[in-house]
Amino acid sequence: MYKLDQTQTPLFDALMEYVNNKTIPFHVPGHKKGMGMDNKFKNFVGNNVLSIDVTVFKLVDSLHHPEGPIKKAQELAADAYGADRAFFSINGTSGAIQAMILSVVSHGDKIIIPRNVHKSVTAGIILSGAVPIYIKPEVDRKVGLALGVTPETVEEALKNNPDAKAVLIINPTYYGVAADIKRIADIVHSYDIPLIVDEAHGAHLGFNNRLPMSAISAGADMSAQSTHKIIGSLTQSSLLQVMEKRVDVNKVQQVMNLLQTTSPSYILMASLDVARMQIATKGKELLDRAIDLAEYARREINKIPGLYCFGDEILKKKGVYALDPTKLTISCREMGITGNKLERILAEKYHIQLELSNLFNALAVGSFGDSKEGFDALISALKEISDEYKDLPKENRRMLDIPDIPKQIVAPREAFMGDKTPLPLRESIGCISGEFLMAYPPGIPVLCPGEVITPDIIDYVEDMKDAGLYVQGTEDPDVNYIRILNV
Repeated sequence: MYKLDQTQTPLFDALMEYVNNKTIPFHVPGHKKGMGMDNKFKNFVGNNVLSIDVTVFKLVDSLHHPEGPIKKAQELAADAYGADRAFFSINGTSGAIQAMILSVVSHGDKIIIPRNVHKSVTAGIILSGAVPIYIKPEVDRKVGLALGVTPETVEEALKNNPDAKAVLIINPTYYGVAADIKRIADIVHSYDIPLIVDEAHGAHLGFNNRLPMSAISAGADMSAQSTHKIIGSLTQSSLLQVMEKRVDVNKVQQVMNLLQTTSPSYILMASLDVARMQIATKGKELLDRAIDLAEYARREINKIPGLYCFGDEILKKKGVYALDPTKLTISCREMGITGNKLERILAEKYHIQLELSNLFNALAVGSFGDSKEGFDALISALKEISDEYKDLPKENRRMLDIPDIPKQIVAPREAFMGDKTPLPLRESIGCISGEFLMAYPPGIPVLCPGEVITPDIIDYVEDMKDAGLYVQGTEDPDVNYIRILNV
């Protein structure tokens, strides 16, 4: 299956050599293996992790010009995922997504993207100066979630914009919904342009046949993966996978060098190296266990009055080709409380912290770091909450329709960089936004810079705020004002 020996961890081994040699550090960082760090922090994290917090030198290689163990570690990552090249991103998947965009489009180029993209995609568009052409994902009104985009939607967008330079899709979504990515790749490639994929929630795909197909396996040209989200590397560490046919890998390296710090964390990179080894050599059995536990939890949650956790039955819906079963989307709409309230109760009363919530759902992310005891605690807490709320008055269960995509008057970069004036939200209707409005997490914009502010958008934002959900994107932290473009 692999061309290289996936049991190797070249970067971690180089760091261990540095430690075992008892190297005397006359280099940054200034804590010098923890010796210069206050005990309040050092006593908690321990000396081991501090001893591998080093800087660039020959033994441990350079991220910006890899020739040694980092180069070997990235080659192993590419081999594990079936890519031509792989790059370490210590600016998370947000940085990798921005690098993908900057590698394939330039100022004025069209790029086709779903509207439910993460804000890092829009940030990449602002940095590149590209012009987004939005496509709509399918929506499940029962649970109030955006699903995948269909091949037909992608094809229609390309027919209407044959001069587009690239297509970006999300696969899978935050909630584990995967599109028919192979068909989408074939359609995009028929126009001889690259398909780039926000695969933040799919770093584990391709290592177990019970999971959806990975982006690279399906024919994508680039994919950005949050290795830290599922498969055990440290937060902020991600991988960028690249196929060479339609993408200039030398340009990708240059863009990554432009975006990433010249003082990368070797702790983060070492965790990527070892996480890749783990998923490549033990992935199937680890993921089997994770899937089995998640499916057990899904069955039990679906027995609880007022709760619903979708599974394979959603595959019948348009925009759903496959489903990652490790994602547990717990709908509490019928219970009569918001997802935000369910998340807060679990955190404050039971000390169970979920990943995120929205109006009617709360998301539990499963992985091979879970235990049956942990899932049993979640199930028990949900049963108690159901019992507590079953006879209480129901909160408003009205579905909030996501506003139509507003008209784009000015390209996002020009609007973001332009001269702006703050206005109260209600007074901004009809103006051109110079800022974002988005629900966070996961950071999906309802308004982007350069778009006309509509009454529906203002109503939607106010409804979200009334429901206790977090809206962000404006300079005003309370989102009472928005900066509009002076035209």
